[in-house]
Amino acid sequence: MQNPALNQAVQFAIDHESTWDRDCTSANWGVHHGDPAPYNKLYGPVHSRGPNSGTILLQGKTLTSWGEPKRADVTFSVAKTYLALLAGVAVDRGLITDVNEPIGKKLKGIGFDSGNNALVTWAQMLQQTSEWEGTLFGLPDQVDRYRAVTFAKAPDGVKGDARPLQKAGTYWEYNDVRINQLSLALLHLFQRPLPEVFREAIMRPVGASEDWKWVGYDNAWVEIAGKRVQSVPGGTHWGGGMSVSAEDQALVGQMMLDNGMAQGKRVLSEDWIKRMQVPCALAPFYGYLVWLNGEQKVFPSVPASSYFAVGAGSSFTWIEPELKMVVIIRWLNSAHADAVFGKIYQAVKALA
Repeated sequence: MQNPALNQAVQFAIDHESTWDRDCTSANWGVHHGDPAPYNKLYGPVHSRGPNSGTILLQGKTLTSWGEPKRADVTFSVAKTYLALLAGVAVDRGLITDVNEPIGKKLKGIGFDSGNNALVTWAQMLQQTSEWEGTLFGLPDQVDRYRAVTFAKAPDGVKGDARPLQKAGTYWEYNDVRINQLSLALLHLFQRPLPEVFREAIMRPVGASEDWKWVGYDNAWVEIAGKRVQSVPGGTHWGGGMSVSAEDQALVGQMMLDNGMAQGKRVLSEDWIKRMQVPCALAPFYGYLVWLNGEQKVFPSVPASSYFAVGAGSSFTWIEPELKMVVIIRWLNSAHADAVFGKIYQAVKALA
């Protein structure tokens, strides 16, 4: 790589590796430790992590990579964005005909049958405004109420307290139990394991490797079409989740940048990719399980058109339409993310 500014940006990322320990058995690893007992434990498998790693695609070609870009590592909440892609597959296949239709209208007996839960729509689950209430695989939604996230207003209470719930669609809250409930709904909708659908509909069409896996909690087994199937979470908050390489993530990001196209074929409808980027009225920094930068409040150093999949630890998929660039950075200290992105953006912009 002959671009000194880009070299410096990559080195800056390397120098600001995640503060999490690399050993997954350490107390300084994962996010479940901050949950109220007895939920501050792992419910599914995890594995130790690699170094700060990444890859940058510019106009579909690899500009540079560093660290261990082929290493499959847990992505935490980047898996939420993958659930949104699967919802797009369901829309494209006609399994979801209206994202504003209550989920319980077609899917009975899985937690959308009564009260406020019966009002919850696909769109609300995708925007995290559902206020769904219940316990899934031993975890109550209450454990993630009053959860603080970097880009949103600080909550008014203590995490895990019984925040009074609002009507579906009227309150935004980042809540992993509700995300896992969305995943369960998609599993029942497809009537097939979601990793199988994701491999068939997304990963193989974009040209990804087979060196990834998406696993659930040890107790997350349900019966689907007469078979015992594991429901997968939209993250690794309590273990499990998606483990995938930076290179494979970049291919998924490139498909999103190309409005649903990959290797000359349509993977997802352009309409769905654009719909994912429509700001939530209650949280303009959020779309369908992606982080938006419309007011440049999430990451001030990059264009408003940029959007992101973000996971704890931190794992970033950055899609930058202005430069036709996809950036994957794994295990970055999130306090320095905006600075890293700004340095990369300015270095690549200078190449134009």
